[in-house]
Amino acid sequence: MTFKSNILCFLTAAFLLSGCTSYKKVPYLQNSATVNVPAGEIPLYDARIMPKDLLTITVSTTDPQASVPFNLTVPTTVSQNSTSLTSQPAMQQYLVNNKGEIDFPVLGKLKISGMTKNECEAMLRDRLAPYLKETPIVNVRMVNYKISVLGEVKSPGTFTVSNEKVNVLEALAMAGDMTVYGVRDNVKLVRETADGGRDIQELNLNDANLIRSPYFYLQQNDILYVSPNKTAARNSDIGNSTTLWISATSILVSIASLLVTILK
Repeated sequence: MTFKSNILCFLTAAFLLSGCTSYKKVPYLQNSATVNVPAGEIPLYDARIMPKDLLTITVSTTDPQASVPFNLTVPTTVSQNSTSLTSQPAMQQYLVNNKGEIDFPVLGKLKISGMTKNECEAMLRDRLAPYLKETPIVNVRMVNYKISVLGEVKSPGTFTVSNEKVNVLEALAMAGDMTVYGVRDNVKLVRETADGGRDIQELNLNDANLIRSPYFYLQQNDILYVSPNKTAARNSDIGNSTTLWISATSILVSIASLLVTILK
């Protein structure tokens, strides 16, 4: 192989290796073969009630009339057609105030902030015992369990989570996953604390130990922000990514041609 051919091969290899280096930062959970979490090591996630949460609470007994005072309803207007309207009752929703309290029928003010749903249901069963002849079934649901995903994802937005349990990877899936320009080893998680403070954590999605993190599961109102990498930042100035790659290739070809000319 001639010296000129060696130069061309070297330039081509350098170009390809630069692409390989970038690829190493793309896959999630890269060391997954070395991470194993036995059952029971990490407690099952259960969301905790926070101020400004919106809840529905239903109380059920074998005697429907006995539970009526604890199941308030509000009328809602439903349109049947263009000429008539009808009202349909819906369950009363409870907004947790800044003190972490709700005003529950008969029982009055109840401090529930910081409780899990199961803890809140157990507390309500105990408080309702003097008013009912049997142990009621109490069901607490969060109506406004939402998370937001912003930055270098395909479909940024705010998403409602119906099962009140979502982890970081599921949240990204809701937003269509990261683009190839998203920084995976430094995803920002913005979380509001129960006392109104703000906590910002940096998550490394390349590291499989993420599943051990207390921030792997998201809380209601969490915000994920995916920063753009340097390539995305450059592209925002000079045009789309196609233009960048064409320019880079043209430069390499020009350099190679120049070297071949010089070495003739």
